[in-house]
Amino acid sequence: MERFRKPNRRDVLLGSGAIALTASAVDGSFLSQAAAATPKQGGKLVYVGIMNSKHKSPEKAMHPYTGIEIRTNVTYDRLTWVDEDLGVQPQLATGWRAVEENQTVWEVDIRQGVKFHDGRDMTTNDVVASYNMHRDPKLGTSFSKKLLESVEKVGPDKIRFHLKSPNSELPWWMAEYRQAIMPADDLDKIGYSGIGTGPFKFAEIDVGRRVIYEANEDYWDEGPYLEQLEVVTSSGADPANAYLSGQIDAILQADPAIVGHLGSRDDTGISVAKSGDQILMVLPKHDGSVFADVRIREALSLALDREAIVRIAYAGYGWASNDSHMHAASPDFLPREPLRDIVKAKQLLAEAGYPNGITLPTFHYAPYTPELGRVFQVAAESVKKAGITMPIEEHPLSGYRKWRVEDKEKTHMHRFAMGPVGSRNSAANLYRMARPTYNESGYWHPSAEGDEYIALYTKAMLTGDSAERHAIYLEMQRLLQREVPAVFLTGRKELIVHRNTVHGLTSHAQYWNATFNKVWRD
Repeated sequence: MERFRKPNRRDVLLGSGAIALTASAVDGSFLSQAAAATPKQGGKLVYVGIMNSKHKSPEKAMHPYTGIEIRTNVTYDRLTWVDEDLGVQPQLATGWRAVEENQTVWEVDIRQGVKFHDGRDMTTNDVVASYNMHRDPKLGTSFSKKLLESVEKVGPDKIRFHLKSPNSELPWWMAEYRQAIMPADDLDKIGYSGIGTGPFKFAEIDVGRRVIYEANEDYWDEGPYLEQLEVVTSSGADPANAYLSGQIDAILQADPAIVGHLGSRDDTGISVAKSGDQILMVLPKHDGSVFADVRIREALSLALDREAIVRIAYAGYGWASNDSHMHAASPDFLPREPLRDIVKAKQLLAEAGYPNGITLPTFHYAPYTPELGRVFQVAAESVKKAGITMPIEEHPLSGYRKWRVEDKEKTHMHRFAMGPVGSRNSAANLYRMARPTYNESGYWHPSAEGDEYIALYTKAMLTGDSAERHAIYLEMQRLLQREVPAVFLTGRKELIVHRNTVHGLTSHAQYWNATFNKVWRD
C-alpha cells in the first residue's frame, strides 16, 4: 500500500511496460508521527461500498455468499488472508504443507482458542463442515466445487484437503472471500445465522441499502478498535456528495475522477493500493468472426493507447495491462513490449486483408466502476490512428453478464464485450485462460496454442518450487502476448478516500480483502 498526493505528469512513469506512480504523498515526519500513534478504542466508521449483486433477500443477508458486500472478512475469517503486498498470510490456519509431491494432498494446522460470535469454540469440525458446504455441487463456490475432492479432520488441530487435481498455490485459494469458516450445521442451514469469528458482528440490516456491524469483543486478533462499522451501498448514495455533506467517513473503490478534488482537502487522506481490478475485451473467435485471425487481435492490442487511458480515465491511478489476467504489482508480471506500435498494427491489418482499415463489431460494456465509460471512449478514439473503427455501447449492469456470455442453450455465442478481472495470485490469474469452456478466452480452445497453454498451467500446478513456477508463468504470458486470445486494456489502483481522523484504513489491490479490525478514530 502506498499513500499518494494527486499525481502530476512527472508522477506517471512508464517502467518495464507498466504504469506506476511515485510515492511521496507525505513527508517522513508525518509517517513517524503516524507510526507512533496509539490506537484509540470507540467510535463509528461509515463508508460507501459496492453492493454484492447476489444480495437480494433478508433471509440470506448474513450468508457469506449473499451478504451486502463481498468483504466477508468483516464478520468472517478464512483459513488464510492475502495481504496488501499480495502475499499469503495465516488467519484461522497457522500453517500448511503439501504432503504429496504431486500437490494433491495438503495438511492445514488450525488455530486454537478462537471463538464464534455466540461464544462457541471454533474447531476443526467447523472447518470441515464449512468446506463441505463450499464444495457442495449445488451450494458451493466454483473454486471448491472444482478443486476439492474431500476434506477430513486428522487431529484436534489439523485438517487434510484431498484435491481433484494438483494445485501448488492452494494457500492463496483458501483466502478467497467466500471460503468463510462458519459454525457446523446442516448444509441447508450453514452460514445463514451470520455467526462467524471475524472482528465485527451483524447488528442491523436494511437489505439493499446498508448494514451496521458492532465490535466482537472476543476477537482473537488485534482490535477491533471501532465500536460500530456501517456500510452504505453506492446504489443508495452519491459517494462524493455524501462525503462532502458529512454523512460518510470513507469511500471505498473511489472513482479516480473525484480523488483529486477530495484529496486536496485538508481534512482528507487518500490510500492507494499497489494494483486493483482490470478490464478485458473478450474476442470471440467463432467461424466468421474477424477475431479468428490473430493478426486482427494483435493489431487491436498494439493500436490501443493504454498510457492515455491511465492518464485520462484513471487520472494517473492505474497501470497498463499485458494481455493476460496478471496484474502489474505481481512479481510474475511480464510487461508487454512494445506497449503500442501503430506502424505494426497497420501492417498486420494490411496482411489480414484490410489495407484501408477495419470497422469492428460493436463493443459492449457495463459500468462496473464509474470510470469505465471514459476508459472505452479513450480506447475507441486511440485505435483510430491505426485505421480501426470500434463502435462502443453501454449496457445496464443488471443482467449484463448473462446477456454477454454464451447461454446454456447456445442460442447465441459470447459477444465482443467487456469482462471485469480482479487481482489474484498468479495461478488463479493464469488459470482463467486455461479453461477450455470458459468464455473469457473467446473460444481459443481447442487449438494447438491453447493446448500448449493448458499443458504449461498443469506443469505449474505440479511444481512446488516457486522459482520454477515463476519461469513457467513467464512462458505462459509470452504465449498469450503472441496469440492475444483476449485484449486487456488497463487496470485501476484501488482507492480509498477517508477523513484524516480515520487511521489504519488501508486500500487493498483485492478490494474484498480490505480489513477494518485495525481501524481507529481520533
